[in-house]
Amino acid sequence: MNREELLQLAARGESETLEFKSSTAELNAGMQAACGMLNTGASGVLLFGVTDTGEVRGQDIGDQTMERVANAIRRIEPMADPSISTTPLDNGKSVIAIRLPASERTHTFDGIPYQRLGKSTSRMPTTLFQQRFVEEAHRADSWEDRLAIGYTIEDLDHKQILSTVQESIRRQRLTDPITRDIEELLLGFGLIRDGIPLNAAMVLFAKENRLLPDYPQSMLRVARFRGTTKSEFRDNRQYIGNAFELFVRAQQFWIDYLPIAGRIVPDQIARIDEPLYPTEALREAMANAICHRDYAVRGASIDLAIYDDRLEITSPGPLRFGLEVEDLLVPHESKRWNPLIASVFYRQGIIESWGSGTLKMIELNQSAGIPAPEFVATRHSFTVRFRPTAYVAPSRIETNLSQLQQDILNTLAQSGPVPLRQLVELVPGEIPLRTVQNNLQLLRSLGLVDFYGNARAARWSLRETAV
Repeated sequence: MNREELLQLAARGESETLEFKSSTAELNAGMQAACGMLNTGASGVLLFGVTDTGEVRGQDIGDQTMERVANAIRRIEPMADPSISTTPLDNGKSVIAIRLPASERTHTFDGIPYQRLGKSTSRMPTTLFQQRFVEEAHRADSWEDRLAIGYTIEDLDHKQILSTVQESIRRQRLTDPITRDIEELLLGFGLIRDGIPLNAAMVLFAKENRLLPDYPQSMLRVARFRGTTKSEFRDNRQYIGNAFELFVRAQQFWIDYLPIAGRIVPDQIARIDEPLYPTEALREAMANAICHRDYAVRGASIDLAIYDDRLEITSPGPLRFGLEVEDLLVPHESKRWNPLIASVFYRQGIIESWGSGTLKMIELNQSAGIPAPEFVATRHSFTVRFRPTAYVAPSRIETNLSQLQQDILNTLAQSGPVPLRQLVELVPGEIPLRTVQNNLQLLRSLGLVDFYGNARAARWSLRETAV
């Protein structure tokens, strides 16, 4: 390191990847900082002979000084292979510079992992160290990349494989391989080795009757709850199938059970009916769950839960590679937990560019006029939660509400107070006036609607406490 570069670094001040120590009397503290800088994943520099205020003083370097530094570096595991240099000063002393390479590994010094937070070094929390250890082990030996011992290509759905190839070609995300030989196509996707399918191939293309007992994690659980808690079901099912089958099953379930939200457009009598949540955003959330979930957790499933006031898609496994929920709200690098599975979904056109899934959900929700989805991360799972922007009629208040009664409530929420005859025109379907009126009286007795005014001024409206 030349003197000009040294002075520039000293003037910059300490940071997450730059540390100053007055001398090698602080050798252990310096190595702890070096360990922390290595664990940032970026390259860094450690300077001995510079004070923490950036004053370049240098230090005396004896015969054993550099040997002591080299021995201390060897106590960092795994080995980091930094470069060491000295820069002589006019006062006869020198500054020792240690350049640390960027690393994807988690390092320890004397068996202890360290982290950098700004310009401070601290011991890495055990939970973070364990999470990073799992991630590194996954990179070296990922579940999806292991051989599906005991299975052959005959256990896979050849029709689905061919359909995926054709769609990938159509979308220009795969060059036509010319051949339609199943084994060669799987080789092209990187889903077979030595003639044996990988676990990723089983997740993506296995025939339904070949998934149990070895792949119980290829499961989707779906439920429609009454009200806003899990205390009572309207419907509860679970499916075993490959990724494409589960993707279709999820969509069919929310089509069957999602309420329709009506919009009253100014100057138009007719109501515009749309799904309560944008289905494209739901597709994105489900595709992300399939691609990024932790398949190594046997028996864990992807869960789709529909409540009166929200929809939740939950997948097993935490956020990985240091991602926090806040990172999902802005453009971010996508580090795929299951790159083989994600790659096939990308080529099929189910997911788009890496790192854009959460941003796409937010954009789709905003376009539909509903709040951005909520992202909830725990140590064991990740949930995407959708909520409507306004009132959603309950399905049960003391007794089950009929579809007509829910339609009346949703219509009143959109229209505001209206005369009976106008309400009849706005409620979906050709419902007789007397039928609407009788249902209004029932809803009034349940405390959900109000009636006020006389003659032509009479109006029906939602009761404020019901909104």
